[in-house]
Amino acid sequence: MERAPRGGACSRTSGEREYGQYNPSPRRRTDGCDPHLSQALHLTSRGGHDRVGDDPTGRLGHNVAVSSPQRPSPGNARRRAARARLPLRSNAWRAPLPLRVVRAARRPGRAEPDDTPEAGPARDRPVGPAALLERLGVRNRLERAARFSPARLAVAVFAAIIAVITVLLLLPIATPEDHRGASLVDALFTATSAVCVTGLTTVDTATAWSPFGQAVIIAGAAVGGLGIMTLASLLSFAVSRHVGLTQRMLAASENQSRLGDVASLLRAVIFTALGVEGVLALVLLPRFLTLGLDLRHAAWYAAFMSASIFNNAGFVIMPEGLTPHAADWWMCLPIVLGTFAGAVGFPVILDVVRRRGRPRLWTLHSKLTLTTYTLLTLVSSLSIAAFEWSNPQTYGPLGVGGKVLTALVNGVNARSSGLSTIPPEHMHEATWFLQDALMFVGGGSASTAGGIKVTTFAVLILAIMAEARGDQDIEAFGRRITLSTVRLSVAVAFIGASIIGAATLLLLQLTDLSLDRILFEATSAFATVGLSTGITPHLPESGKYVIIILMFVGRVGTMTAASALAMRERRRVIRMPAERPLIG
Repeated sequence: MERAPRGGACSRTSGEREYGQYNPSPRRRTDGCDPHLSQALHLTSRGGHDRVGDDPTGRLGHNVAVSSPQRPSPGNARRRAARARLPLRSNAWRAPLPLRVVRAARRPGRAEPDDTPEAGPARDRPVGPAALLERLGVRNRLERAARFSPARLAVAVFAAIIAVITVLLLLPIATPEDHRGASLVDALFTATSAVCVTGLTTVDTATAWSPFGQAVIIAGAAVGGLGIMTLASLLSFAVSRHVGLTQRMLAASENQSRLGDVASLLRAVIFTALGVEGVLALVLLPRFLTLGLDLRHAAWYAAFMSASIFNNAGFVIMPEGLTPHAADWWMCLPIVLGTFAGAVGFPVILDVVRRRGRPRLWTLHSKLTLTTYTLLTLVSSLSIAAFEWSNPQTYGPLGVGGKVLTALVNGVNARSSGLSTIPPEHMHEATWFLQDALMFVGGGSASTAGGIKVTTFAVLILAIMAEARGDQDIEAFGRRITLSTVRLSVAVAFIGASIIGAATLLLLQLTDLSLDRILFEATSAFATVGLSTGITPHLPESGKYVIIILMFVGRVGTMTAASALAMRERRRVIRMPAERPLIG
């Protein structure tokens, strides 16, 4: 066995072994050793096991012999030495050096690599805006926020979009020449309503804004609806996997990473949104042409309304509104179908398209969403039609076909779109209360609809039914729903009801309006529906700011609160004794 000479590269004190002791700990490995050899051993401890070639310096080419009680067999040592083309000096195991250290030693004048990975070739490095973001450290901050606080990232993204839309609406070009510029509260209210796809307005969209302002509003609704679906899907992935959110959220801007799930997700969302909006525009364009509009105005109306319908934005660009088209099947049927497509959610659309013709293979989420949404649409349509059938200010003047069509529109608009062919302020109080409940439920998860979502409502109903029957498990469509899902549904429903209650009390204190109108307005704002009893323009400025906060919290709050509650799940080793208090 070859020993390290005394006074050489690694001299030891009397009482220590004369072998270069190899210790995995980088702090106690090479005290008093040669600095080159110490650095080589330090890099070796990081896991490198490459072959060692010739070393022109004569220092890094030799490994340090280690006295080990468990040595490999001599045959294995000879075979490894033969493969490495090194002379067999002893049977002792030798710590291999990383290949990059050997290559650096072969190239004089080149600095040894550090522990941080170097950037790739020049063609792989980010250029343009990506390079600027990386130089300013923005990308690292986004990665950190996406990994450790995705809920805060969602809030920051939507707040930034609202700020941009507000600034654009404050420009003089955003209003007609015969109108003075929009006030800050009106611009902020409209921007929040657009990005949060609500539809509540303090000014008339058709007359108070120029074509540029209308384009900004519908662009904000399109971006807000698209971002809401995408961000909700990514947050649900983060909850289910707990890892890889950074790569999935920022893969589109990463030049050297695999796009993975986020690439297919973004492509599918964008293609679905553009596809549905394109079909709706093609269907509505001939109808606007038949109304006597020229091609330019008809195309603009069709594009605006198609985006408003699919994103459940609730904005109407026609000066006369939708009231003259209450019995128009060509105008109202696309509203019903487009609202349904946008309100069920992107995960459901993707699941149905992938497994078309095989409904038994659909996920439990898709089955619950489609079943609950369809049942609520039928029940709400029949109930509203029964309440308003003989009302002379709503359903009364319409024929039977017009009443049926209006009932279908009211069945879907009360939970998502807010596009109404009859004025809600003329409905009965009983209809308002029913619509309050429907708006609170909302549409599907990861969709453009608001509310607590139909799956939350379905889980609560199933839990009540299971408790009434005495069943231990909550089951639906041959699947068992976990207890954590039930707890999360209760939390989301309670949070939503608490927010609406607090906002209603505050608005009652700020205004002299009745409870039924205030509750309708607060529920519509929280559920991002857009229906109103006509009190929105007449609210005081403080009341408008309350509605702004309510729309923002209603769009972002329930989604992020649900994800935050799910990601903060803790597992405790010690559990307290169980005891059942009296309930009810």
